[in-house]
Amino acid sequence: MIKLSVNVNKVAVLRNSRGGRDPDPAAYARVALAAGCHGITVHPRPDQRHIRNDDVARIAEVVGAAEYNIEGNPFAAARGDHQGLLALARATRPAQVTFVPDGDGQITSDHGFDLDADSGRLASAIDAFKAVGCRVSVFVDAGTRRLERLAALGADRIEIYTGPYAAAHARADGARELAACIATANDARACGLGVNAGHDLDQRNLGRLAAAIPFLDEVSIGHALFAEAILEGLDATVRRYLAILAGQA
Repeated sequence: MIKLSVNVNKVAVLRNSRGGRDPDPAAYARVALAAGCHGITVHPRPDQRHIRNDDVARIAEVVGAAEYNIEGNPFAAARGDHQGLLALARATRPAQVTFVPDGDGQITSDHGFDLDADSGRLASAIDAFKAVGCRVSVFVDAGTRRLERLAALGADRIEIYTGPYAAAHARADGARELAACIATANDARACGLGVNAGHDLDQRNLGRLAAAIPFLDEVSIGHALFAEAILEGLDATVRRYLAILAGQA
């Protein structure tokens, strides 16, 4: 069975837009786990635009025996209140850390690592996080091949960046991008690497990807999941407010 990890970053974005503590990402993580998801993903960034250091620790307590996945750039230096990815992993001991080559200028993750350029420093980062006891997954572009290099460095999994696939699927033209995802997944599996996937996956495009790569270990979904939850839950919520105002609740 392909596991679902719910990314709660968007809850933190909403909270930070207003300040204060509400909505609390830890509370939403608790609801998602109670609904049956297999784990929780967070992606703290040095600028703390959404998930903050204190969120990482509090959500770790909520996750308990479920899987905790912390994403981030292992090469981003600690600054200000941000401790750096390795320090967060040491403090919370997540089951998995996913390396993502993001920077402050990116609104969201939009590409994987360049394995030709980054293999050298990835080796030391993988060693450091595995010493903490974390499974290490590395974010790669669909179509990336020669993944035996990552296996040799000690990585456990890859996460396929599915943004281009999702965009093409929305245009009803996803065959080429899906084929690229499949090729990378097959290459990873042949090297003994596990396969995760994430970015812009939603209820419309997830089934096609899962059918094409049935040996996926995990998908991480946040933005679309919370957008869908807001829409699909809005009718019931408005009706509850109206009932209160009418003295019926």
